[in-house]
Amino acid sequence: MFRIALKILMGDRAKYLGILLGLTFASFIIVQQAAIFIGLMTRTYGFIADTSQPNIWVMDPKVQFVDDIKPMDQSEIFRVRGIEGVEWAVPLYKDRIRARLRDGSFVNTIVIGIDDATFIGQPPIMLEGSLDALRNTDAIIVSQEGADGSLASGPDQEYPLRIGETIELNDNRAVVVGVCEVSRTFQTQPVIYTTARRAVRYAPAERRNLSFVLVQSAPWIKPEELCKRISRITGLAAYTDQQFSTLTVDYFLRRTGIPINFGVAVALGFFIGVAIAGQTFYNFTLDNLRYFGTFKAMGADNELLTRMVLLQSIFVGSIGWGLGIGAASLFGLISRGTQLSFRLPWQLVVGSYLAILLICLLSAYISIRRIRRLEPAIVFKS
Repeated sequence: MFRIALKILMGDRAKYLGILLGLTFASFIIVQQAAIFIGLMTRTYGFIADTSQPNIWVMDPKVQFVDDIKPMDQSEIFRVRGIEGVEWAVPLYKDRIRARLRDGSFVNTIVIGIDDATFIGQPPIMLEGSLDALRNTDAIIVSQEGADGSLASGPDQEYPLRIGETIELNDNRAVVVGVCEVSRTFQTQPVIYTTARRAVRYAPAERRNLSFVLVQSAPWIKPEELCKRISRITGLAAYTDQQFSTLTVDYFLRRTGIPINFGVAVALGFFIGVAIAGQTFYNFTLDNLRYFGTFKAMGADNELLTRMVLLQSIFVGSIGWGLGIGAASLFGLISRGTQLSFRLPWQLVVGSYLAILLICLLSAYISIRRIRRLEPAIVFKS
């Protein structure tokens, strides 16, 4: 009987392809929009992921997310270092500084100052040059995206910034000694790495110039427990890297319209799938009532017919989901290396399949109600 149900489904090619097309489109919209949303949320804490050496971040208690810099006094480093359970603590500077390029144009940049002695906070991946070259006078390391893009000179940015060339940061000379690769973030400005002391010199004069204190907890203490101890003793906010990432994501979820915009798109894909698949599947059932009436006349009960309709809906839903997620994956592959964010975790794969199954079950429910009220005598009517 189940084989017959599939033959009935695929026998009407027009309606079968119509249902398949609706589910494929719904699956594609749900997966594509959700993957872009996840990718955007991942970018919000990209800088935290890049700075992988510490496991605790200490900052001003008013900081709401990673780019919400509220400078602290340099003395806070020594207070943190004196707390039991802190294996090491180093400063990190992060701020926006205007750069003047070789052709005289100005660009806002994100300058990150890492610890002068240990280079903790360093770029995640060096593409050209050496990290040790940061010890040279006026040395900086620029991100590849910045060197090839907004830091390039010329009318059409046809001359990328290369090692050995110089720019000015707040009227101070800076020499490029390396090119690195960093994660894309919400900030579109080019990223420049240098030492913390040099970054403070580049920055406008300010009484407080400590952005974060990066901390590594001792092996014998849990990072969460040390965070509470640091907060209690210093009055500063202390988070593990995971907690800081969550804090950043929560800020964008609560304070921006991003979730609503993408949520509407995902919901639209879901309802389009319900509308197209539901209507087409219902019409398909109406056209095949004579077959279900025949099955009833031959002794098939409502439970068997229900299972047949459910099999039809799950079968076509699984194929539509597979085509949709395949198209979304191809879209993500094509968009790799562009400004578009796309991230497809396994949770989204499973969630999208459950969403498509829900669409199919809702569509099948409409048809099942009609079949359950069907009288077997319909097959004998002219």
